[in-house]
Amino acid sequence: MGLQRRVEPEILDGLDADEPQARRSRRDLQRVHRVMRSASILQAALARLQLRAQPARMLELGAGDGTLLLRLAASLRPPWRDVDLTLLDRLDCVSTETLAAYAALGWRVRVLRCDVLAWAAGSESARFDLCIANLFLHHFEAQPLAALLRRTAAVADAFIACEPRRSRFALWASRLVFFLGANAVTRNDAVASVDAGFAGEELTALWPEAAQWQLDERPAWPFTHCFTARRPSA
Repeated sequence: MGLQRRVEPEILDGLDADEPQARRSRRDLQRVHRVMRSASILQAALARLQLRAQPARMLELGAGDGTLLLRLAASLRPPWRDVDLTLLDRLDCVSTETLAAYAALGWRVRVLRCDVLAWAAGSESARFDLCIANLFLHHFEAQPLAALLRRTAAVADAFIACEPRRSRFALWASRLVFFLGANAVTRNDAVASVDAGFAGEELTALWPEAAQWQLDERPAWPFTHCFTARRPSA
């Protein structure tokens, strides 16, 4: 029998951006991303989308400090140029160094400090060629998550979500992040994120008007659950 999904508040979400524990936990997350192979998994998901052209307008939901997507941007071959990127998060944690690194790649970045559910309920008309969410959707119960996905589908032509995989193996591994030097915040939140993660086709079931999209949902080794959606015209 699979594990039941359980969403609990994560400590990092309740901390101010400048609190020492929050800064330390964000550094921990950069190491966690490397262990999870997050950038490589995003690359593989992007390849599966088979987009007709390089995205010119991109949005990342729950972008945090923006460094994971920066790693992806730096790894793209051939490089993507003239990209307008919006990094949406309720806190502005993006450093001037990160912004400069994006600029060096030819990416223009706007940091949008906003609660994502307020964004989902809004009526902003901006559209995006590609939207990305990484380790973010699991924060939401089914009803607000469905509202967020409806809004995303309304404004984006393609979407990638990489989330914690909800499995006994991933839950066991989440209890070992102290070996990475993780602080108490990260140790707590790692377990909570797996409890709230996804399995099977749970995201597919919440995606609106699924018949009008090309959808793919699958586990990605070692601890990630990946979902992609693409309009046939994208």
